[in-house]
Amino acid sequence: MFTPTSSEDGESIGANPFSQRLSMILMSKGCTFTLNTVDMKRCPDALKELAPGTQPPFLIYNGEVKTDVNKIEEFLEEKLTAPRYPCMTPKHKESNTAGNDVFQKFSAYIKNQVPAQDDHLQKNLLRSLLKLDLYLKNPLPYELCRDPKMTVSKRKFLDGDNLTLPDCNLLPKLHIINIVCCQYRGFEIPKDLQGISRYLANAEEQKAFKYTCPHSSEIILFYRDVVRKMP
Repeated sequence: MFTPTSSEDGESIGANPFSQRLSMILMSKGCTFTLNTVDMKRCPDALKELAPGTQPPFLIYNGEVKTDVNKIEEFLEEKLTAPRYPCMTPKHKESNTAGNDVFQKFSAYIKNQVPAQDDHLQKNLLRSLLKLDLYLKNPLPYELCRDPKMTVSKRKFLDGDNLTLPDCNLLPKLHIINIVCCQYRGFEIPKDLQGISRYLANAEEQKAFKYTCPHSSEIILFYRDVVRKMP
């Protein structure tokens, strides 16, 4: 798999949530894969010919190049099936869309060039985070079947106690949000959002998340030129 790098050395893993998403899927399934970083400032001609007009990440499988992240995810789930590989499709359809607008609201907030709009955009981000928090705290049907009196979910991730495809999409984005907002806006995901706090703490214990996270300095470097500088 080829992934873009935003590091100064042109070699380290870049701050790309889509690359981490695919790496998490492959690690969660227990696959052996090779990750090749690409310095887009010095992208070799051979790579441009391999996937003309596209940006990493992309996947090469049996000589075939796959470039769309969503299609790659579908391909991996179709090819890497049980019993050898765990199924990562969520059982509850709501898990597929939980938190799906958080990164969009973050991007609008962090890239905003009009200081007077900051409070409004931050509140939009907080509302999206609160909606995600409620989903993580509300028990899923299988939990209520086990304990009809349960009021707060005890599950580790969006759909249960195992990582699923939506987790691999959402967790890298939440990681970026925390680091970038803290560095450039003095703002973090509130600790009193207990569902998200539990979710992120459980993610830190997963090798598939922990070992694929770019270093904080790479994330800060990547966003350095896109955020509005504070006075």
